[in-house]
Amino acid sequence: MTSERPGPGVPTATYRLQLQPAFPFAAAAAAVPYLASLGVSHLHLSPVLEAVPGSTHGYDVVDPARVRAELGGEEGLRALSRTAREHGLGLVLDIVPNHMAMAPRHNHALWEVLREGPASPYARWFDIDWDAQDGRMLLPVLGGPVGTQLEHLTVDGGVLRYHDHAFPLREGTEDLPLPRLLDAQWYRPVWWRLARTELNYRRFFSISELIGVRVEDPEVFDATHATVLRLLDEGVADGLRIDHPDGLADPDAYLARLHEATGGRWTVVEKILADGEHLPASWPVAGTTGYDALRHVDGLFTDTTGAYELLGQYRRFAAPQTDRGGNWEATVRRAAYKVLTHELATETDRLTRVAARLCAVSPDLALRDRAPWALRTALEELLVRLRVYRPYTSQDASAVVTGEAAEEARLAFVVPEEAEAVDVVRRLLVEPTGDASAPDHTDRVELRTRFAQTASALRAKSVEDTAFYRYVPLLSATEVGGAPGSPGVSPDDFHAYCARVQRDRPLTGTVVSTHDTKRSADVRAALSVLTECPARWAEVLAEVTAAGDGVPDGQLAWAAWQTVFGLGQAEEERVQEALLKHAREAGLYTSWTEQEPPYEEAVKAFVAAGPCGAPGERVAALRKALEPHVRANVLGTALVHLTMPGVPDVYQGTEGEYRALVDPDNRRPVEFPPSLPGEKDALTAAALRLRSRRPGTFGASATYAPLTAEGRAAGHCLAFARSGEVVTAVTRLSLRLADAGGWDETLLPLPPGRWTDLLTPERRFTGHARVADLFAHLPVALLERTED
Repeated sequence: MTSERPGPGVPTATYRLQLQPAFPFAAAAAAVPYLASLGVSHLHLSPVLEAVPGSTHGYDVVDPARVRAELGGEEGLRALSRTAREHGLGLVLDIVPNHMAMAPRHNHALWEVLREGPASPYARWFDIDWDAQDGRMLLPVLGGPVGTQLEHLTVDGGVLRYHDHAFPLREGTEDLPLPRLLDAQWYRPVWWRLARTELNYRRFFSISELIGVRVEDPEVFDATHATVLRLLDEGVADGLRIDHPDGLADPDAYLARLHEATGGRWTVVEKILADGEHLPASWPVAGTTGYDALRHVDGLFTDTTGAYELLGQYRRFAAPQTDRGGNWEATVRRAAYKVLTHELATETDRLTRVAARLCAVSPDLALRDRAPWALRTALEELLVRLRVYRPYTSQDASAVVTGEAAEEARLAFVVPEEAEAVDVVRRLLVEPTGDASAPDHTDRVELRTRFAQTASALRAKSVEDTAFYRYVPLLSATEVGGAPGSPGVSPDDFHAYCARVQRDRPLTGTVVSTHDTKRSADVRAALSVLTECPARWAEVLAEVTAAGDGVPDGQLAWAAWQTVFGLGQAEEERVQEALLKHAREAGLYTSWTEQEPPYEEAVKAFVAAGPCGAPGERVAALRKALEPHVRANVLGTALVHLTMPGVPDVYQGTEGEYRALVDPDNRRPVEFPPSLPGEKDALTAAALRLRSRRPGTFGASATYAPLTAEGRAAGHCLAFARSGEVVTAVTRLSLRLADAGGWDETLLPLPPGRWTDLLTPERRFTGHARVADLFAHLPVALLERTED
């Protein structure tokens, strides 16, 4: 039996709690006895630093030096830590290095920058382009052009007020007439629509309410991390989750500095890896937060052939244009162009200015005489062709900004000589930046940095926030980190992934549900069953809907019917809210910034009359008929997640049945302990307690070995052994299995020893176990070796 304990503060399993004023530190402390009994080693807390008052998520930090008062302040956090320690639990903190809230009346540092301008000692905190907008910071807060808002702009007590907003006044300007007063400030309040093209501060993606922070500056790093580092040093917390490192100027340098500052504490990063992409080997972190694991687990329970059949039916039903939801790659490309020219237009403008400045003064004459429009086109064409989120300092940039992409990008130009702008831009991005004393060195570094930051924002907005809502043949595949164009994962590919994780990043995080997943794991597990019966799904849709029968559009209708299938019992309000968000994110007929009330009313009416009305009963009947196969996927997903390589993170409430849609639906408070625990609760507790008892069996020095079933139905049994001490076996594609006649005499050869099923402890197995016997009570089995 392997029994060594993990290193100090290294989790065996974490449990994510969404803190908010309605669920503060005291409420979390009250849940500790239950969570400790579940078998986790650490509580994974959502951001705990001071945030905008009333925030339900905490990612809008206003003061990184203070623990949030609404949650109970630092003493409340310390009390939670003491209670957790008493029950054998540690704490993992979620920190937000990339951005803070653009809320001057709550954000003191930002208030001082607006009052004093670039001379403020806090000016270095924020990523502001003071060379733009005549040296004034653009504040896109007005409801219309400034001339139409003058009656709402008032001066009161030395403060400029606009509805709920408050801004400081530059010294000596408070008595000026309003027009002159506005012109005299270090900032410029403007109509919110100008943010798209005029903004001169870096944002989180395209969210103007979150301003980028320059943690690449050592002084800013120290100031914004001092409290978190102190909490780690004093033993209040043990580890960290790093939110969105891709937004940083230099993630490599940031993570190296953080690693040194924390003394090498267990740290995972919210890094979305594209299909086939690996975490940079040089990053001194345990791994990712686990979206790569989510994609592989989901894919394991997705029938690849059926998924393509479903795609064909979706195209016939919804008739989407190829690049507006009909083809995955084309949809992503079109969405990327739209995001670059709309939401990220100001970021593209800044890139173009830097590139033009470089070319205008470069000592290398081959870079000269490049029109800004050509440079902008080259930048856009290269950005939309990136296959990953961004290049990194530690990488060869040419592997990201590829020659193949450059060849394609040249096709955007009619004149070959103008197409050379692509080669110029690519050279500036992939060649070494040169000697630091060179006159163009600063601009070269800025171009590469801004290109990488813009690339990450573009990928997030065009893929996860647009294309995922346009290309919807299988909603379970449109998940954070997912690959909707190839949703299935074979057992061999899954085993290869797990072996690589155990070898390279054995303490990485793994997840199947988070506060950011668009659908919880249980909803996705149900939807995956549709890939096993695409024809039945098409028949049901033919019965419940018809063209022109109140359907706002085919894609939305398809997504709505899948939503209620995945959710099961569906409250109308929850479904309407999720579908309206879906439609706005897709941006085909309405959007967040250009809402179309008639279309949105049609969506609400359709949801009420269709999916949540009488026709929805037919979908509910299909769901009920398929419930045994939904159950197999739900339990299989949970058990694989909890026993595969890595450190599993259990999102609040998901230890039991948990059906949730996109936020804010998935951030609702949950009940501790659950009033009616079921078989999933029992499975989760059994797996977590096993990890707690046998940490070495699953830890850094553990092993992972695929087990291959033998017989006609072998492909439907996915099994693996951990360190020769534990065996996980699950049923995959159970509907296909049933249609093919069941397990028959399929056998699973077990490693040497006698094995007890922890989910039904009275059962023992040895040698070649009949899979039909193994899964006689449940579609999954968790075996522990009890005798040699």
